[in-house]
Amino acid sequence: MVLHDDEWLKRIAKIDFAFQPIVNIHTGVCYGYEALLRNYKEAGFETIDSFFNEAYCDKLLHNIDTDLRKKVIKKFSLLPNDQSVKLFFNLDSRILESCDYEFGNTAKMLKLYGLPQSTICFELSEKYEFVNPREAAKVLKSYRSQGFNIAMDDYGSGFSGFQMLYYSEPEFIKIDRFFIHDISKDTKKRLFVSNIVNIAHLLGIVVIAEGVETESEYFICRDLGCDLVQGYFVQHPQIDIKNLKLYYEHIHLLNKRDRRKASKDQWLISSEIEYIEPVLHNENALSVCEKFRCKKNNTFFPVVNANSEPLGVIRENSFKDYTYSKFGRELLKNPSFGKDLTRFLTKFPVADVHIPVENILEIYSQYANAIEGIIIVEDMKYAGFLSAPSLLKILNEKNLSAARDQNPLTKLPGNTRIHEYISEALQNRDDQYLLIYFDFDNFKPYNDKYGFRNGDRVILYFADILKSYASIKSTRFAGHIGGDDFFMGIHKENCDCMIMEMRQLAEKFRKNVESFYDSEAIKNGFTISTDRDGNIKKFDILSVSIVILELSENRQRIYLTEEISKCLATLKSMAKKSDDHLYCTNISQLDELLSQHVLPNQHNENFTQLKGFEALNSVGKKNGKDEMMCLSNFM
Repeated sequence: MVLHDDEWLKRIAKIDFAFQPIVNIHTGVCYGYEALLRNYKEAGFETIDSFFNEAYCDKLLHNIDTDLRKKVIKKFSLLPNDQSVKLFFNLDSRILESCDYEFGNTAKMLKLYGLPQSTICFELSEKYEFVNPREAAKVLKSYRSQGFNIAMDDYGSGFSGFQMLYYSEPEFIKIDRFFIHDISKDTKKRLFVSNIVNIAHLLGIVVIAEGVETESEYFICRDLGCDLVQGYFVQHPQIDIKNLKLYYEHIHLLNKRDRRKASKDQWLISSEIEYIEPVLHNENALSVCEKFRCKKNNTFFPVVNANSEPLGVIRENSFKDYTYSKFGRELLKNPSFGKDLTRFLTKFPVADVHIPVENILEIYSQYANAIEGIIIVEDMKYAGFLSAPSLLKILNEKNLSAARDQNPLTKLPGNTRIHEYISEALQNRDDQYLLIYFDFDNFKPYNDKYGFRNGDRVILYFADILKSYASIKSTRFAGHIGGDDFFMGIHKENCDCMIMEMRQLAEKFRKNVESFYDSEAIKNGFTISTDRDGNIKKFDILSVSIVILELSENRQRIYLTEEISKCLATLKSMAKKSDDHLYCTNISQLDELLSQHVLPNQHNENFTQLKGFEALNSVGKKNGKDEMMCLSNFM
């Protein structure tokens, strides 16, 4: 039965809105809030969809949507903000084809509460396919000409995503929760999200990871290049706006803790950024022409809105048809024509200053040298321009630095990076870490019998296994100390689960390493070779001993790297004696372990000769190398 308007008004009076923050994925600064319909059951509807479907059937969808906008804008206006925070409002795409659409209603509402038109971002969902995409695009263009933004909501959930992307030309894409849930465990989801991010950035579109609920989901989305994040991990939707914030510190702290690599990239990027003065989106076209005339070296200008968010670029050649035309200059002077810069605007790729330089290069490379460089933003605001030569210079410097810091055989991070990791883990006493040390069993006899070339093949094989385990989560770090000594750092993961994983790793290595032996050794389960003293002995097939040292969260004591070295040396001998060649202990037991042996003074010339320490610190001649490597050098 069709309801009367007054019945709808009673129902709308019961409706409220909850706001959920959308924050910068790198800094935790709030970029906007999505308005989510609440109390729809009190209004007589089982679901939000049924609310809008019935309004559509009653041919009141546009009028009801207008009333909801009034309600949500009034509530949003009560939030303390600097007028740069956006309101993301869900727009039923069926409204775009409504015959009673009226131009300018939303602008009037915003003006009533003293809010700029850039406040509103309309979210379009893929739930309903456009009947007439071109007509809908005209309405969206009308919204955009008023200063509103467009976001594609639930991207990937429907069947017309690319069509909507083509016609709507959104400023934002919100990746559907389906692709975010358990993304750390699903390689296909990571592939989909990575490609969505790449396409979006190529089109100059900002990517929002929607429905992020866990730390692991957050890190994956950040590492795949998402710009903004929304979900329970940031904050649940809040009906009481007093609970909302303009800054979410836990997001900032996560990045501060995990941004060692990114911060180096940020420094390199910042040193090469050129600040090209942008033009405002509402500037007169004729004045922009004058800027090109005055600044002859500039072939383009970035265009920003009132919040300093980049919209694209204006190139000098965009005005050629007018500047060289008989009546073109007069046309540019016409206020109704020349004030609308969007007709001259070109979408341009944008990258955040915090993302790795490789990601920026990947965006640039997709254009096949058709663009001048990349616009760089910080907290979504224009920060400057990174030219193609500068980008290549940064990448070259980074590659040189990486080459200096990695093991030449396995290409894994070497001693410098391992030292940095352990030092940071010891300094961060609030969080839990697992420091894992790997050392092969019976590697010298294998090298003596089969040669150093085959020894290198075994080392490379183990490095591949270690890389695969490290790639499971972004919070894992793998390194190569040297020879057959490896390291892995784990941040905030369950220790018992890690013990199981390490047993699986050791078993995988033990089984598959048999392929590096001859058939007789495989049949016997051992080889015959000489030990370090020249005695002929039987040696078992290669295996790996593993030490796991847990650094508990909220540690009271500050530990020295020398103490950790001593502890690992003691634990390694225990691991080799255990049945499964694995030994795990907690940092709280460190003092007891150290009391069994006097902690050496690092200036003592016999420092590396103490019982149990030489095996850990000296990798010399294990793999035919002459150099001696002391673990204390990288701790």
